[in-house]
Amino acid sequence: MQGSHCQVLLITMVPMSMFKAFPSLFILETQSAYESLKPQRVHFQSRNFHNILHWQPGRACTSNGSVYFVQYKMYGQRQWKNKEDCWGILECFCDLTNETSDIQEPYYGRVRTTSAGIHSGWTMTQRFTPWWETKIDPPIINITQVNGSLLVILHAPSLPYRDQKGKNVSIENYYELLYRVFIINNSLEKEQKVYEGAHRIVEIGALAPHTGYCVVAEMYQPMLDRRSPRSEERCMELP
Repeated sequence: MQGSHCQVLLITMVPMSMFKAFPSLFILETQSAYESLKPQRVHFQSRNFHNILHWQPGRACTSNGSVYFVQYKMYGQRQWKNKEDCWGILECFCDLTNETSDIQEPYYGRVRTTSAGIHSGWTMTQRFTPWWETKIDPPIINITQVNGSLLVILHAPSLPYRDQKGKNVSIENYYELLYRVFIINNSLEKEQKVYEGAHRIVEIGALAPHTGYCVVAEMYQPMLDRRSPRSEERCMELP
């Protein structure tokens, strides 16, 4: 397999007499090969509790000849579990959303490489707790005009979980959230915060007629002192 041969294969090309003369040299060489095969930067990326394990190839083998094996466990457990869908894969990522669904519990993931019949050691993540570390998408907003005012309807992002009735679970089930709504007067190019609170329907009044306005929103998590990115602008011109 082109490009998949690592330095450890050089051992098989050396006469046995040299191995007997310098055994420690070959042990060091083998250990070095194992280390250079190990996946790099193994870490979780989490958005709206979609928890994806990512890594980079080891230094020795970066070709398509390398395959990867993923395991995971909850903090405090002794036994690692195989992720069957990510056992002998070519990709450098693995979806562990279902395996890390108890979002306030900490987890670990780890990855090893096999290339040209040689197995690397495992590379493990740092401790990962979804509730603390997931990043939240901005709210989705819709606006309509009502009697010279703008009615803003906000929707929190959905999560990869469903309730007993099969409906999507909102992120509001897990966090105290405040919505911040901003309005931009297009003619003045001026932005103003018009609302901050927990309500998902906001009416913006006292607007000038024959004027275009755009609305953006973000979510704020007080306990974590963290805010989402801003939503896409929604714009409308008043008659």
